[in-house]
Amino acid sequence: MTDSINANAPHPVAVADLHNAPCSAGAGLPAKKTRTPRVPRLGAFSLTTFASKLALTMGLALLLSACAVGPDYKRPEVVEPAQFKEAQGWRQATPSDSLARGAWWELYGDRQLNDLVLRLNNSNQTVAQAEARFRQAQALVRSSRGAFYPTVDLSAGKTRASQGTGSSNASLSSSSSGIRDTLNAQLGVSWEADIWGKLRRGLEANEASAEASSADLAAMRLSQQSELVQSYLQLRVMDEQTRLLQATLETYQRSLQMTENQYRAGVSGKDAVAQAQTQLKTTQASLIDLIWQRAQLENAIAVLIGEAPANFNLAVSKDIPALPQIPVSLPSQLLERRPDIASAERSVIAANANIGVAKAAYYPDLSLSLAGGYSSSTYADWISLPNRFWSVGPKLAMTLFDGGQRSAEVDRSVASYDETVAKYRQTVLDGFREVENYMVQLKVLEDEAVVSNEALDAARESLRLTQNQYKAGLIAYLDVVTVQATALSNERTVLTLLQTRLVASVQLIAALGGGWDGQTPIAEKD
Repeated sequence: MTDSINANAPHPVAVADLHNAPCSAGAGLPAKKTRTPRVPRLGAFSLTTFASKLALTMGLALLLSACAVGPDYKRPEVVEPAQFKEAQGWRQATPSDSLARGAWWELYGDRQLNDLVLRLNNSNQTVAQAEARFRQAQALVRSSRGAFYPTVDLSAGKTRASQGTGSSNASLSSSSSGIRDTLNAQLGVSWEADIWGKLRRGLEANEASAEASSADLAAMRLSQQSELVQSYLQLRVMDEQTRLLQATLETYQRSLQMTENQYRAGVSGKDAVAQAQTQLKTTQASLIDLIWQRAQLENAIAVLIGEAPANFNLAVSKDIPALPQIPVSLPSQLLERRPDIASAERSVIAANANIGVAKAAYYPDLSLSLAGGYSSSTYADWISLPNRFWSVGPKLAMTLFDGGQRSAEVDRSVASYDETVAKYRQTVLDGFREVENYMVQLKVLEDEAVVSNEALDAARESLRLTQNQYKAGLIAYLDVVTVQATALSNERTVLTLLQTRLVASVQLIAALGGGWDGQTPIAEKD
């Protein structure tokens, strides 16, 4: 059995060299030649003999504490491909890539977005909850470390008691019974020797849980950042759609006015005016529909940065962030970059250590205690040598029968470990799936955007030619309406594709682990 505790963990206790400690009342004074001081006796043993045996007991306890029951941790095997299936055509990540430096949202080159993410990091309440859970886990680690040290307690009190004589003789009872006051002041020291590694395994489990909590904090922060960036990018594309519809409405308004003039001149029929009005009102309805969609995105951003929606307003911008070049890491690097995968593995480590804690319950607990103080019935001579008392000695405690409770706890710990292993492997598989999905989505959307832009160019040219023909009186207005609707549809399709590609790029960055580097401090040092 091996000790799995970290080399930097505190030593369970610092043991004084009791063999070299002075045992007699005259220690440290010049020796007298005429008389050799006698060592006080405690029964059949001297203080020197007792101190030697106590030091031997503590030394043996420390020697045995090198043993820790339970399995040592080994990372579970996972299905790990050498390359992503959709990795062809993607740039390989290197240590100098901006994505690896942490502020991944800066890839979009938008200063206002950078400011919003900074406000999220400081004020998001969901992240604050995860940070509070992390501090709780850190406190548990400090508490586990404290269990390695002796416990010192001080007590002082006064008791008043009376006891009968057990005799029916009234005179004897009145003379022998009475009320007695007792004053006590006691200082006690106790220490549990971690012979079987129960405390060390507990510390190991709590440290792993703290690391899992740290990774959970990073995962929650990444999730909130991703949600904010996605909402911001969608809002900016929506601003562009609003400008498109507003420009289109101005064109349709001019077309309606021209059609009405032609109708009054007898050149065009009433149907052309109705078609122009229908086209105008339909576009107005689409523009109004964007208002509530933008408002919802703006409100979502406000909550993400810790603001009330009523106190937050995001001005319209004419700029849409460009699609970044995203470096893609290897599958093996994904296991180190994603905080949710790191959290799942730390949970496996904690569950593995808890098996050792459960198995240590089969073995006896050894504790050492030392107590001393003063006891008296009066205040006058309470703190004096005649009223002193002390006790010291080891204690060995072991459960002989518990109806199978310890065995059940070991089985539960093993089953919990198996559960965390399965969850870890599933998290890894889900991570690979997400990366593959977003990579293929971005590649397909890129091809689709090329075709859509070509279709948009053709629609714009068709609209130009159709409008010239209508002005020359060669075609009816219905033909113009059809071509205008097609051109507007292509314009909106290109913007929708851009929005989808921007959102997918954020999702891919989050799937690759964002800017998390796994270097967050896990537990505070004492």
